[in-house]
Amino acid sequence: MSMLKGSNVPVPAPAVRVELGWQAAPGTPDVDASALLLVSGKVRDDGDFVFYNQAAHASGAVRHDGKRPAGGAMTDSLTVALDSVEPAVDTVVLAASADGGTFGSVPGLHIRVLDAASGAELARFDSQDAGAETAFVLGELYRRQGAWKFRAVGQGYATGLAGLATDFGISVEDPAPPRPAPPAPAPAAPAPPPPPSAVPTPPPAAPPAPAPPMAPPPMAPAPPFPAGQPAASVPPPPGQPAPAPAPPPVRLTKVTLTKDAPAVSLTKQGGTSGTMRVNLNWNSGTAGKRLGKKLGFKAMQAMGARGALLPPSGELDLDLCALYELTDGAAGVIHPLGNNFGALHAPPYIQLDGDDRTGAVAAGENMTINLDHQARIKRILIFVTVYAGARSFEGLSATVTLQPQHGAPVEFSLDACTVPSKVCALALITNTGSELVVQREARYLVPEPGVSPQRTIDNAYGWGLDWSPARK
Repeated sequence: MSMLKGSNVPVPAPAVRVELGWQAAPGTPDVDASALLLVSGKVRDDGDFVFYNQAAHASGAVRHDGKRPAGGAMTDSLTVALDSVEPAVDTVVLAASADGGTFGSVPGLHIRVLDAASGAELARFDSQDAGAETAFVLGELYRRQGAWKFRAVGQGYATGLAGLATDFGISVEDPAPPRPAPPAPAPAAPAPPPPPSAVPTPPPAAPPAPAPPMAPPPMAPAPPFPAGQPAASVPPPPGQPAPAPAPPPVRLTKVTLTKDAPAVSLTKQGGTSGTMRVNLNWNSGTAGKRLGKKLGFKAMQAMGARGALLPPSGELDLDLCALYELTDGAAGVIHPLGNNFGALHAPPYIQLDGDDRTGAVAAGENMTINLDHQARIKRILIFVTVYAGARSFEGLSATVTLQPQHGAPVEFSLDACTVPSKVCALALITNTGSELVVQREARYLVPEPGVSPQRTIDNAYGWGLDWSPARK
C-alpha cells in the first residue's frame, strides 16, 4: 500500500534496495535515481553524492546499481547498507531527475524500499502531483533514536538535478561553455589638426622649479595574494607544504544514444584512460517464464542442447559477449562459453566479470575495458546471445550502459525484437586513430540453421574467426 506524503515507517533491515520506478512509453523522459548522504541537512563534500556519474560512496554503504526493464516499466536502483552508513550521516536523501522533459510526463512514478536480503517490500510511495518539476526528492532514510526510518517526501524542483544537488551543497560543473570575450573597440581616429591660422603660438616655457625632497610613502601591508590571482596559485612560504588543489566540481552530463543520434566520441567526453564498465541489465521475467510454463522443464530438455542447458530455475539466461580486434592483428571473442572471460591488464584488455544465469543479479552482467591500452585496440563489438530460457529476444527488453571511469556515461535501450533472433549486436567501439567512438547497433540477427549465434555475428561484421563448439 502506498504511503501518504509526509508519513514514515520503520526500516528494520540492515540493508535495503531502493527502486525508483516509472512506466516506459514513447516520449517519456529518461529518469535517474540518486542519493545524497547528509549531515545536519548538507553534504560534507561532493563525494556524498551517489548517482550515474559517481556510482558508489567511498564508505561502500551506498551504491547506484543502474536501470533495468521490468515488463512495460523501468526501474533505476540504489543499494543502501544501513548498518555501514557512517555514524555522522543522519539522512540519506533519495531523489529522481528527469532528462529530456518534466515529471508531469512520467507516468507511474514511484519509489519502493525493499529488504536487500529477502526482497520484501518495506515501503512504497507513489508520486501523484508531479507537473513542471525536473527533479524530485521522493523519500529519505533517516536515523531516529538509533534506528532507521523511511519518510515519503515528494518535494519537486524545477531546476533539475543540478538545482537539487546544489541545494544540498554539491559543487556542480557549469555545462555552458565560456562565452568568448567581446572584441576590443577599434581605436578612434585622431582628430584633424586645426588650420594653421587657428593654431595659437605658445609662450616660451619657464624652466621648472626644482621639487623639494619628499619622504617615502608608508609601506602598505601586502595582500594575501596578487590581485586577480587565485590563492591556490601563490607559492607557499618556504618550509610549508602547498595547499591541496580543490577537487573538480561534479559532472552531471550523460549521453543517451538513439536512432537519430547513434554515436558518440568517448575521447571528446573525456574517456581517455582508466577503465570502462559495460553493463547489460535485462528483464528476466515474462518470456522465459511463459516458455517454461507452457512446455515444462522436461519438454524443454527435449528441445535439444539449448533446452538441456537451461538452468534448473527455468529462468532466462542471456550472455554478454564481445568480439575484439587489436592493432597488431590479434582477434578473438570474450564470452562465458569455455570460460573465455578475457584479461584486463594483458591482451585483449577486456574482461567479463561473471555470468548472470537468472537475471536476478541486481547489477546485471558486466564487462570491463581497460582504456589505458586503447591505442592497442582497433575495434570491439559488444553483443548478447540467448543461451537458454527463450527461443529468441521477442518479448524481452534490456538496457545497456557504458560507464567510463572518466567522462560521461553512455546508455541506450534495445528496441522491441520482431524477428526470431538469438543474437543482438549492442555497440561497436572503434579506434579511428584520433578518437574512440561508440556506435549504437541494437541489431537483431537471425542465425541460419546449424549456425551458432557467435558465428552469425562474426559473419555479419567480418571478423573471420575459426569457431569450435563450447559450453559452460
